[in-house]
Amino acid sequence: MSAPLIAALVCTVALLASSAYFLLGSLPLLVLQHDTPLDARFVRGFFNLNYLAAMATGGAAAISFALAGRLLFAGAAAAVAALAAGLRWRLIPQMDGLRQQMEITGDAAVAEFRRMHVAAIAVNLVQLVAIVWTLMAFSAQLS
Repeated sequence: MSAPLIAALVCTVALLASSAYFLLGSLPLLVLQHDTPLDARFVRGFFNLNYLAAMATGGAAAISFALAGRLLFAGAAAAVAALAAGLRWRLIPQMDGLRQQMEITGDAAVAEFRRMHVAAIAVNLVQLVAIVWTLMAFSAQLS
């Protein structure tokens, strides 16, 4: 096995581990009422870090797979990194706006923030399933 391929697998496992960590870590945050700016700030920071980790590990995996000549897997890893970048660009500013509105509009902003939190968890779950599928498909190719 070549060095780029080993690096790609290590990066993919890092992506898998960080995705699983953030998915499992975001579920208990649903217990929060999301009704204070402090709760919202914590959840926003958690997802911001999640997206940064996915961008870094997904990007590193994409580069490593490309160097190893596995362009399909490089594209899949790049898609994960691009999805994380898009979600970070779209959701984090919305979370910031809702956090500021919580003091003004109250329940409406809290409900929207909670809905956004659940949707972000659902996207993370789909992403995690895609990563696991990619690893299984890759291992089948090696056999």
